[in-house]
Amino acid sequence: MKPEIKVAILDLYDGIANEGMRGFQDILNRYKTKHDLNITYKIFDVRRGGEVPGLNFDIYLSSGGPGSPLDEGTEWEKKYFRLTDRLEDHNLSNTTDKKHAFFVCHSFQLMCRKYELGDINTRRSPSFGVLPVNKTETGLTEPLFEGLAEPFYAVDSRSWQVINPNQKRFKDLNMQLVAIEKERPHVDLPRAMMAIRFNDYFFSTQFHPEADANGMRNLLLKEEKKNEVISEHGDVKYRDMLSHLADPDKISHTQQTLIPNFLDQAVLSLQGVV
Repeated sequence: MKPEIKVAILDLYDGIANEGMRGFQDILNRYKTKHDLNITYKIFDVRRGGEVPGLNFDIYLSSGGPGSPLDEGTEWEKKYFRLTDRLEDHNLSNTTDKKHAFFVCHSFQLMCRKYELGDINTRRSPSFGVLPVNKTETGLTEPLFEGLAEPFYAVDSRSWQVINPNQKRFKDLNMQLVAIEKERPHVDLPRAMMAIRFNDYFFSTQFHPEADANGMRNLLLKEEKKNEVISEHGDVKYRDMLSHLADPDKISHTQQTLIPNFLDQAVLSLQGVV
């Protein structure tokens, strides 16, 4: 009997319809079949249901979600940070079964707030679409980016951003900024942080590596979303998004590379323990 690898998916969408949760499950199901592993997962409704897993999982995937990452003091958020504290304490102990966690978008912003890594504010206009992401110099050797081009493409969907990296905090906490927002020479605005390695076991992206091309295409073809994107970004940008989704080297490649690379690291670590 193959050892069970237990994954907790933390749903921060607060009941809002989304593509993210399906994306995580698709990646896990595909990974499980490809590597013939006994992977099981459970979804926790963190914001709406106040559900938070214990430490009896091996891998934690924490989703994006709506609203402000600065909404402090909610009960669900206290539980969420208690969990991340417990995971950190566990990993700092001399135990061999380290807990691996991946934080996406809203979760990325929450963790940046926790660690005081930069300024969090609303964007001048929401970012939505298939956009290039640049690796930093450190990011060029980040193992989870192996197989991704420079720049690589990802789904970006956010009204909030984390900017102005606090270099002292990064240095003191030994964290690495590994990706930043695309350069916009015509716009005099700071580039958002897009991916951070918090430590050997925690990794985070402000974009959506779980997003898949079909889910995004279906979303963009819905009349309401189509009109929203065209009014915000224009018809040319809308058509660009659809053409990027059809390119196998862009979104599909990122979805099939980044989180699977993370799972490779986590599973190898667990198998070392087994």
